[in-house]
Amino acid sequence: MITPKGAALLKRYVFLFVGLTIMAFGVGCSIKAGLGTSPISSVPYALSRITPLTVGTATIALHCVLIVLQILLLRRQYDLIQLMQLPVALVFGVLTDGALWVLQGVSVSNYPMSWALCIVGILLVGIGVRFEVTANVVTLAGEGMVLAVCKAFSTRFANTKVGFDVTLVVVSCLLSLGFLGHLEGVREGTVAAALLVGPASKQMSGAVEGLARLALGEESKSSP
Repeated sequence: MITPKGAALLKRYVFLFVGLTIMAFGVGCSIKAGLGTSPISSVPYALSRITPLTVGTATIALHCVLIVLQILLLRRQYDLIQLMQLPVALVFGVLTDGALWVLQGVSVSNYPMSWALCIVGILLVGIGVRFEVTANVVTLAGEGMVLAVCKAFSTRFANTKVGFDVTLVVVSCLLSLGFLGHLEGVREGTVAAALLVGPASKQMSGAVEGLARLALGEESKSSP
């Protein structure tokens, strides 16, 4: 029999799943827009163009690497609960491939349409991130890596997040230029995503937290 505490935790994971689904469709829209993906998706997208891996499978692989890096960085300070990032990464990877399958018939015929779809993608990722934060159970490995660096080196989250995003974009550029001879997945939309996902997530905080109070009950008040 599920205890009230267990039921509350289950609700939070369902809320997280909804957020991951929204985020996956945001990534899919960004890819279909053709203006570059968000920084966290840039490396998986480049890998998908270089190898037989799908974007979702490459996303899972990247998250596994980030989890290992967190463990190596924090060592004894590593909180084992963060290993939950692994099943979350698996779910997110599958959802990403599922979203791309659903969106496979979507095409853009001109630059304004590309920007419209790109903006939709940015908004969806921002909303998904807000669901993830509000669920308050476990973060994706990308945010987990940023938090690990902050903990290990006492750096500010905002500065570390920018550095992490820049690193991912640089790695993506090196991979695509080295193996394909041209950039893949890094364009003006990547810059827009880096600048706007955070503000979009913040703008949606009130609506998402209101929904959380209805779906999760009073325990949602503890969300950051």
